[in-house]
Amino acid sequence: MSKVRIGVIGIGGMGSTHAMYLKKGDIAGAELTAVCDINPERLKWAKENLGEDVKTFDNAEALFAAKVVDAIMIATPHYFHPPLAIRGFENGLHVLTEKPAGVYTRQVREMNEAAAKSGKVFGIMFNVRTNPIFQKIRDLISSGELGELKRIIWIVTNWYRSQSYYDSGGWRATWSGEGGGVLFNQSPHQLDLWQWIFGLPKRVRAFCYFGKWHNIEVEDDVTAYMEYENGVTGSFITTTADAPGTNRLDVSGNRGKIVVEDGKITFWRLRVPERQFNQEYRGGFGEPECWKCEIPVHGRETGHRGITQDWVNAILKGTPLLAPGYEGIKGVELANAMVLSSWTDDWVTIPVDEDLYYEKLQEKIRSSTFRKDPNQSKALNVEGSFSKI
Repeated sequence: MSKVRIGVIGIGGMGSTHAMYLKKGDIAGAELTAVCDINPERLKWAKENLGEDVKTFDNAEALFAAKVVDAIMIATPHYFHPPLAIRGFENGLHVLTEKPAGVYTRQVREMNEAAAKSGKVFGIMFNVRTNPIFQKIRDLISSGELGELKRIIWIVTNWYRSQSYYDSGGWRATWSGEGGGVLFNQSPHQLDLWQWIFGLPKRVRAFCYFGKWHNIEVEDDVTAYMEYENGVTGSFITTTADAPGTNRLDVSGNRGKIVVEDGKITFWRLRVPERQFNQEYRGGFGEPECWKCEIPVHGRETGHRGITQDWVNAILKGTPLLAPGYEGIKGVELANAMVLSSWTDDWVTIPVDEDLYYEKLQEKIRSSTFRKDPNQSKALNVEGSFSKI
């Protein structure tokens, strides 16, 4: 294979972006050959903007049956990521899915099993992994530069969303349509980076507030506390209601502290490790000598195009993926643990009880009395929708 024929399923806001840069030839070794959406308006847009050589389909099965693609990119509402990926694998296609990997770990695990059985290249759109700042943080942590970790604090409240955003689609911010709120739509990137850099904790205690700041039924304000087997603790705070918001990652270790904020790394390095200083110092008040170090960061964030190119390279050349699809389950694990902790008002251990989470989610869907104005949702829906397959 010299070129990968790609089909994009779901051509709303994100899917149309993928389709456009593929059509422009921004991805070496890739060709956009098809798009799919159940919304006639989006298919009309595709015909007007992508050209007659890109085939359009109003359902995924028709796309699969046409045999005009070697791989698919999935950019639909969250619930449909796993089932579409599974069907893609069953049809012998490579898959790149948008984040999150799914709504609950049970369906994501089924997707991972299908991917493994197929032998096809499976990626996920964790585009923030291409940011050299977070690649450097991961390197500093894994190399032991910070010593043994003590505490992780991530405040990511710069996800402001207005009520009109939530009103822009009938599926948004509902248990049945989206399966969650800020943890499932805005913060999957941070949850992925958390587990990518620090690994998964042993247990979580979280306080999720559902529809606290908006007329929605899912979480829009979260404060979570995490504990690791080795004693490391973590705090994760996120919301879509703070203006202006903050995005600050603060990591403390035995050899100092790292702060990531405003697009830069600040590293305070201790001349003597804190635990050693604690045992040896005899002066009463005092603390280790601290150096503010400049951390070189090279490269640039390549974003969505970078992840797509990486996936195409893996298909054509067998190169390792920066964001393997199999790893998507870990961020979903964290989100599920946080929500389940709030639902049960208790600690939740990881791995999450998949059956319990699924049962609780279905209860929320069945008991929901939340209704959106369908006319308003239809009028404002600029993202396109895949309300059914």
